[in-house]
Amino acid sequence: MAADNGKKQQEGGEKEKMVKVTNKSVVVPRKELGRRECPLVTFDLPYLTFYYNQKLLLFKGQGGIEENWEEMMGKMKESLQEILVDFYPLAGRLGKDEEGVVRVVCDADNVGVEVVEAVAAGVGVAELGEDESPTLLQEIVPYTGVLNLEGFCHPLLAVQFTKLRDGLAIGCAFNHAILDGHSTWHFMNTWAEICRGATSISVPPFHDRTKARNTRVKLDLPSPGKPLCSERDVSAPPQMREKIFRFSGSAIDKIKLNVNSSLSNGSKPFSTFQSLGVHIWRAITRARHLNPEDYTVFTIFADCRKRIDPPMSESYFGNLIQAVFTVTAAGALLAQSPGFGASLVQKAIETHDSKAIDGRNKEWEAAPVLFQWKDAGQNCVAVGSSPRFQVYDIDFGWGKPERVRSGRNNKFDGMVYLYQGKGGGKSIDVEISLEVQAMGNLEKDEEFLMEEQE
Repeated sequence: MAADNGKKQQEGGEKEKMVKVTNKSVVVPRKELGRRECPLVTFDLPYLTFYYNQKLLLFKGQGGIEENWEEMMGKMKESLQEILVDFYPLAGRLGKDEEGVVRVVCDADNVGVEVVEAVAAGVGVAELGEDESPTLLQEIVPYTGVLNLEGFCHPLLAVQFTKLRDGLAIGCAFNHAILDGHSTWHFMNTWAEICRGATSISVPPFHDRTKARNTRVKLDLPSPGKPLCSERDVSAPPQMREKIFRFSGSAIDKIKLNVNSSLSNGSKPFSTFQSLGVHIWRAITRARHLNPEDYTVFTIFADCRKRIDPPMSESYFGNLIQAVFTVTAAGALLAQSPGFGASLVQKAIETHDSKAIDGRNKEWEAAPVLFQWKDAGQNCVAVGSSPRFQVYDIDFGWGKPERVRSGRNNKFDGMVYLYQGKGGGKSIDVEISLEVQAMGNLEKDEEFLMEEQE
């Protein structure tokens, strides 16, 4: 057996075997909640066949992580118990009501968050924070390759604390069928707030999903039995690379200035997101070496909290996003000024109002479709997350994160995640998944790279 393990280490790389699990537990809400249910509505249901959404926070060894590990773990679990009282859907499981409509059930038989403690003494924070995603991520962030649909038999939140050589990694896997990125970071910031010593939650979550969409849609789902919960695809898509490109505030300013330079008098200026979005879209299109007549799609996962009528509170806890698309020929996108592509993105965003959202929901409810993460379309660039999320303000009591990134789930050719830059200000980190050859081309594209900085 030892010889076999040694061979696997040589073939797969030594780091893949450097994570040792030391403890597993289930954390439940601090007080008895009775039975609580939360329906999944039209904004939630299409994500059942996506994978769990994974996030990774890396902390350097300030604050005595090594010396105070047991105390830290105690505080983390206690504060998690505390906030699960308010964020109770994360402590539940997926279930169906008597009519077969999917919901979250939180009761004595369906409660608890999976918490894993591990050690990777030979791995440093810098290694996990490298721009190129290491294969070790699937050992650090839980539930790689686990579908949201498996929330019928798995916790809806799993957390792994890994003690590193010089710090701590916190890997989280959230069931994407019950919350979006906005709600994810609302939860994370609240958890940190309580762990630091706050006696109450500053922004309680709002749970009434019927206010967002009061619909009941019965889906023909695969049975959540043993085969569903045991089969895994834990490997990244073949011939893919994942890398973070870091843009300083000055680079973002130059990108925005360049995209807006072709505006005619009286035209609405392009936002930072629209400018950066078209900058990325054009660069990836160049990197793919598409033919001029090939179509390319730009997709945005838009937050609809302020778009629906009436608008929803920022504290709404759930999914309130919809995919917004625009498409053009590669030749048209690249031959014209960046303002051409930015105008397409701007129009797609601005026309996605309450009427469009309602129409999209009605269309889906009439003929429900369960999408997969890879159904984004041909030559797609899809943008998720947002630099507006204050990910570097998440301080559990031992300092702010050194790096924040996503795990390996829901990655496909052209998937992009935007994060606040660690340097603050206008800096933005752009995490891109791309086919190997195209990524190599992108890395050499000086027009795209601008003044890439920490």
